[in-house]
Amino acid sequence: MRASNSNNELKGKIALVTGGTQGAGRAIAERLSQAGAEVIAVARNLPENKASNLNFIAADLSTTAGTEKVVTETLKLFERLDILINNLGGSETKGGGYAVLTDSDWVETLQTNLLAPVRLDRGFLPQMIMNKSGVIIHIGSIQAKLPLYDSTLPYAAAKAGLVNYSKGLSNEVSPKGVRVLTVSPGWIMTTSSSRLVERLAENSNTGFEEAKQSLMESLGGIPYGRPAEPEEIAELIGFLVSPRANYLTGTEYVIDGGTIPTI
Repeated sequence: MRASNSNNELKGKIALVTGGTQGAGRAIAERLSQAGAEVIAVARNLPENKASNLNFIAADLSTTAGTEKVVTETLKLFERLDILINNLGGSETKGGGYAVLTDSDWVETLQTNLLAPVRLDRGFLPQMIMNKSGVIIHIGSIQAKLPLYDSTLPYAAAKAGLVNYSKGLSNEVSPKGVRVLTVSPGWIMTTSSSRLVERLAENSNTGFEEAKQSLMESLGGIPYGRPAEPEEIAELIGFLVSPRANYLTGTEYVIDGGTIPTI
């Protein structure tokens, strides 16, 4: 899927994307670069196939030191940040429901999915407020409303907290010139989610498409009939950070193919 560069509408802007080297994060980073932004991708390790048009900072954002490193290096290189995409997230907790989840499982998930964005916002907001300009987008999840209790309860709880925090933050900083938004995707077809489907197919002795359908049904069904592509998430974000969306703040945008059955 090829996205329009919208006439370089982000030319001169500095953007940072956490988790920006794979999946939706990479698609977002490339979309913003296509629109003219200078993009910094953040991940724990430098990828082998790093795009030549992206800058890169290696950092573990689940730690205070990691987030401080990202803020310091970004402001040292560019002196400001215009667009912050808090995309990093995920869960590696084991299946089995609430009883098998330890304090460590909860803390690790909350550090990555909730506290990392909070720390980065706290690091970059003073400069954005001083410039009376900036956009912060938090990547939530439909699991904030539709938690899968078997294995991702801490992740769902963290994303619910992130959505609430994002709304509250917008009320504080929007009058100071900084827009804050949340984008909550449903299932996105990435390399990692494809591996998950392959494991499910192997465990159930079924084919890939059958396992994929079973996973969609476990989410309550996707009326559109398929998961999202990373580029579709990136295209929404490309619009939201652009001048065309200047009046939008404090809102959560759900992009899930109709999965959530309520309004």
